[in-house]
Amino acid sequence: MNLAQKLGYPEDTKLLMIHADDAGLSHSENQATIQALQNGFVNSYSIMVPCPWFYEIAIFSKNNPNYDCGIHLTLTCEWENYKFGPVLPITEVSSLVDQNGYFYKTRKDFKNNAKPSEIKKELTAQIEKALQFGIKPTHLDSHMCSVGVTPEILEIYKDLGKTYNLPVFINKGFVESISLSDEKYDFENTLLADNLLIGYFSDFEKGELRSSYAKALDNIKRGFNMFLLHPAFDDYEMKGITIDHPNFGSAWRQIDFDFFTSVECESKLKENNIKLITWKEIQQIR
Repeated sequence: MNLAQKLGYPEDTKLLMIHADDAGLSHSENQATIQALQNGFVNSYSIMVPCPWFYEIAIFSKNNPNYDCGIHLTLTCEWENYKFGPVLPITEVSSLVDQNGYFYKTRKDFKNNAKPSEIKKELTAQIEKALQFGIKPTHLDSHMCSVGVTPEILEIYKDLGKTYNLPVFINKGFVESISLSDEKYDFENTLLADNLLIGYFSDFEKGELRSSYAKALDNIKRGFNMFLLHPAFDDYEMKGITIDHPNFGSAWRQIDFDFFTSVECESKLKENNIKLITWKEIQQIR
C-alpha cells in the first residue's frame, strides 16, 4: 500500500502538503506564516528555534496546536547582515560556528568544520528547547537541508526522528542535489516525499514565479507532494535580512504569501482534485 491508500484514499490520489519554512526568522515571517495558516492554504509550518523571533511564533504554536508545526532544525545561516548561532553555549559546539560565533553561511563550510557529535548535541538541544516551551511538534525538517550534506549527518537527523517519534521530511532528489559527499545514502525504511515543489530563481527573474506556482498545481503528480515555500512580507525588516540575496528574498517571499492565500490557489486545488494532507495524519498511520 502506498501512502494514499494507508490514509484511506485511492491509490492514484494527488496528496499535497503546503509547507512554510523559516517561522521564527523574523516578525515579518511569523506574521505572514500565521496569516497564511489562518486565511490561506498553508497547512504545515516549521520553526527555527535559534532565531531571534522564536518566542513570538512559539507562543502562537503553543496556543494553536491544531496547526501542523515542525522544528526547522538549523545549522547554517545564509544571510549577509543578519546572523544567529546555536542555542547551546559556543564552548559546547564550537565546530558549528565561525570566528564570530555564528552558524556558517554555506553548507560547504558547515560540512568541512562541523563535528557529528556536536551536530547531534545542538540539534537535540533545539528540539528540547521547543518541547520545554510547550510546543508539540508534528515533524522535523531542516533549514537549507544542511543535514543532507553527507550520509553520516543525514543518519543523525533520521535517528532524532526515531528518538522523538517524529516523522522527518526527506526528498531523495533534493538531498542528492545538495550532497557534498561521494558516499551512498540509505533511504530504506524512510518515509520519502515523492515530489518536492519549489520556486526557481529563473522564474523569479522573469517575473513568472506566481504563474509557475499555478502551473505546478496544474501538473501535480500522484503520490506525496510537498510544496515548500517561505511566506513573508516585502517590508523593511525582510529587505534588511535578505539584502543582496534575491533568491528567496523579501520580494520572493511576498509572492509566496500572495499566491498561497489567493482565490487562484484555491481554484487550482479544486480543479486538479488535490487532497491536502498533514503530518498529523501521517503520524497516525506510522
